Amino acid sequence: MTDPLATPLADPLTEPFGARLRTAMDTRGPLCVGIDPHAALLASWGLNDDVAGLERFAMTVVEALADRTAVLKPQSAFFERFGSRGVAVLEKAAAAARAAGALVLMDAKRGDIGSTMGGYAAAFLAKDSPLFSDALTVTPYLGYESLRPALEAAHVSGSGIFVVTLTSNPEGGEVQRAVAANGATVGQAMLAHIAAENAGAAPLGSVGAVVGATLADPGADLMVNGPLLAPGIGAQGATPADLPALFGRALRNVVPSASRSVLRHGPDVAALRRAAELLADEVRTVVGQNG
Repeated sequence: MTDPLATPLADPLTEPFGARLRTAMDTRGPLCVGIDPHAALLASWGLNDDVAGLERFAMTVVEALADRTAVLKPQSAFFERFGSRGVAVLEKAAAAARAAGALVLMDAKRGDIGSTMGGYAAAFLAKDSPLFSDALTVTPYLGYESLRPALEAAHVSGSGIFVVTLTSNPEGGEVQRAVAANGATVGQAMLAHIAAENAGAAPLGSVGAVVGATLADPGADLMVNGPLLAPGIGAQGATPADLPALFGRALRNVVPSASRSVLRHGPDVAALRRAAELLADEVRTVVGQNG
């Protein structure tokens, strides 16, 4: 019997990321689950902190969630720490997750200028790359236009970009809430750039913003016609019930992201599935009541 939650999604070659994400969220529920194989989590699963443990962890998450969760978000750093063998596991996990129907958001937070940014874009956004992903997180604080090589590469491949915009770490405000000569904060300026990139896109633009779910106040208009990745659900203290107050009219475009609150239920596949499905249902209910 076919699992009704294991829903195939659109061919990534035929629709832009924003459209595919909208379908995934509406079909599978608005949830992103991180794949964060840090040492403490591997230990809690009874795995060694080595490449074998890394692969067992990552592929178990893919097995449990890739055929039913809208977005999986590997944190590149936790794979890169093992060198080339860790990157090989990342390639395998990303390809397997995409093959099973999940959208893969590579959480690499790359940011540079010119040909270097182009190199990062080629690594994660070129269709012939072994690390090809449906979307990539990028850091814009060398200036928004420094992201142009990644934005152009994403447009060509049909991928998405998530711009780190408003984070909840205490240090973030030093840059993100700094006021420019025109009176706008840096975060507000970034959101304006994102909205311009998404102008006219339907049903959803392919350039998103990262906005921490634990923020008390975004201090900016979040209506950018694009997705809003909201890390911090679960272990970091935010709950789905907190989302309406923070995101307001943009609530339907929010992609809540959880990691430890779901991953702590591993390595049992059924338990991982239950945890993700319960959280997705909770978010769906909140969006339905407030959207």
